[in-house]
Amino acid sequence: MSTQRRMRFVHGQLAWMVATIVVLTLLGSLSYELFFVLSLIGLLIVTELTAPIAITPAWRRRLVWLIAIGLVGFAVIVVRRILAILPPEVLPV
Repeated sequence: MSTQRRMRFVHGQLAWMVATIVVLTLLGSLSYELFFVLSLIGLLIVTELTAPIAITPAWRRRLVWLIAIGLVGFAVIVVRRILAILPPEVLPV
């Protein structure tokens, strides 16, 4: 039973990521940063949609670490984008 739910989660995440690559390619805006952010959003959505009601299996508790690492990566991307937008005179040397 747990293996079926785990595989449902993996298939859902893979489908999200493949759909993301296809859509970004069709729009002509495929980049590592955008793919990472959209994959993180997909991970959060798939995690919530496949969440069990009563008992949390051990493999789902380990997803918290993956999500935390993804959010740190997202914060790095946001900071880099903000620094790229700011004019040079605002940034300390």
